[in-house]
Formats: sequence, C-alpha cells, structure tokens
Amino acid sequence: MPPLISAALDNPATYFSWGWLQISVGNLVVILVMLVLFVLALVLPFPGGHDEGGDGS
Repeated sequence: MPPLISAALDNPATYFSWGWLQISVGNLVVILVMLVLFVLALVLPFPGGHDEGGDGS
C-alpha cells in the first residue's frame, strides 16, 4: 500500500461530541453537504419549468 494511504488509514477518526451526540467529522461533513443539496433542490427552479408565453390558464 502507498505510504500516504497507509498513514491515512492508521489514524483514528476525529469525533465531534456535543452532549449525547457523538459523530465523526467526516460523517458530519457528508450530512451537511446532503442537507445543502436538499435545500438547493427545493429552492432552485426546474429548467424550463414555467411557461412564459402562457394563454392565461
């Protein structure tokens, strides 16, 4: 195994602890990115999702 990968696998994960909640930093980053993408999917309009030359109905 290359030394860089071996060194990365030998180090334990860093954990964030807040009261009863304990989560690794890597998992926290993944969860936050998923939440941001979810909010963006709700807020951003679909491409071509509205009719500009509508007939009023």
